[in-house]
Amino acid sequence: MSPLRVAVVGAGPAGLYAAGHLLAPKEGTYLRGRLRQIVTREIEVDLYDRLPVLGGLVRYGVAPDHGEKKLVLDSLGRILDNPRFRFFGGVRVGTDVSTEELLDWYDAVIIAVGASGDSVPGIPGATLPGAFAAREFIAWYNAHPDSAELPVRFDSERVVIVGNGNVAMDVARVLSLPTDVLRATDIAGHALDALAGSKLREVRVLGRRGAADGAFNNPELEELGELPGVDVSCTGFENTGDDGQFGTDRKLATLADYAGRPSTDAERKIVLSFCASPVEILGSDRVEGVRIERNDLVKDPSTGRVEAVGSGEFEEVPAGMVIFATGYFGTPVEGLPFDESRGVIPNDEGSVVGVPGGYVTGWIKRGPRGIIGTNKKCSRDTVIRLLADADAGLLPTGGTLGADEVRARVRDRVPGVVELDAWRRIEASELERGKVAGRSRDKFARVDDMLAAAGVR
Repeated sequence: MSPLRVAVVGAGPAGLYAAGHLLAPKEGTYLRGRLRQIVTREIEVDLYDRLPVLGGLVRYGVAPDHGEKKLVLDSLGRILDNPRFRFFGGVRVGTDVSTEELLDWYDAVIIAVGASGDSVPGIPGATLPGAFAAREFIAWYNAHPDSAELPVRFDSERVVIVGNGNVAMDVARVLSLPTDVLRATDIAGHALDALAGSKLREVRVLGRRGAADGAFNNPELEELGELPGVDVSCTGFENTGDDGQFGTDRKLATLADYAGRPSTDAERKIVLSFCASPVEILGSDRVEGVRIERNDLVKDPSTGRVEAVGSGEFEEVPAGMVIFATGYFGTPVEGLPFDESRGVIPNDEGSVVGVPGGYVTGWIKRGPRGIIGTNKKCSRDTVIRLLADADAGLLPTGGTLGADEVRARVRDRVPGVVELDAWRRIEASELERGKVAGRSRDKFARVDDMLAAAGVR
């Protein structure tokens, strides 16, 4: 029997987990409650990404000082060494190869492209130079080629972050860390240079609701209080909001500690502002400040839910940069249906609605929520559905191409395609550059430099 050939599009954690689930078992045995499927066909996986490197959000979305969260990539060995796995990097699905072609070439295609858009509030001034979505700003300091030329300037004393989830905590922490600490990480060289010459003294983090409703997790909140040379304080802390949530006591105890800390002569300061909403980004040619409205917390008598309602009291805060940490959002994938309201590809347990052989996993499947590890179960569930469909004879039949013919077609479309050996050369070069510089890794921030290191140019 011919092998079951699957293409995975997107080399981030969701795509890598999907490849791992497909390749791990010798006979593709999976358990899910009382459901058991045994797939006796051998499975082959080709992983595509538009960039020449593996990692996706692990490489470009994790804070550089949180190297432990990147250890998921260390488990790649069992995948990369599997003779039934191949990588085609630098291939743009939708441009170099269409989704329809992949569906013709393979028995099944799993889309794992994440969420590459942003949910930014439509307030006046939100598009001024100096206003960035957290996604692109994080990509900038993580050396993503799309953001390497982002016009980031630290020529003022304050940055305002809108939103107070874990992403906001990461950005506030990176902005406040001493450059000596960051220098040992894999932060982008251009970001390290910019931060070393920064005039920044304060990071203000705005949360629309009360202190108990802060979107951050406790570990991320507590980490702020351990930063060397950084004061942490709170405003609006007395407005707690809904205090019935799990983990709230610990959260409020940490915030009470911050609120009660005496101010010092620390070089930098993080201010967590609750019940505060930006209503306008101020400036003519670039960001010069933020107009903030104080919110009152009002309980809805019909639902009992506490809502943040504008009080009509405003404050104008000078700032040279605004970062909107207000959420990621999925973008359409060529040739597939798309839910514009949710930013996902419509699916039934991972099976794309109306597209036989099409599957999704990760943020493009469920929306931008969860941690890196959440993708493991998400991808497992999609793979289970795919294998069940294969067993039931529900996958398209006909023109599936063999491995050699697929490679030939990809190389014809993209002569500089980066396969595993070439990717390993990029890895080795970045690690060696980091070793020379006394850093964990010195990442390439431009595709041309990656291709040169890969030896495919």
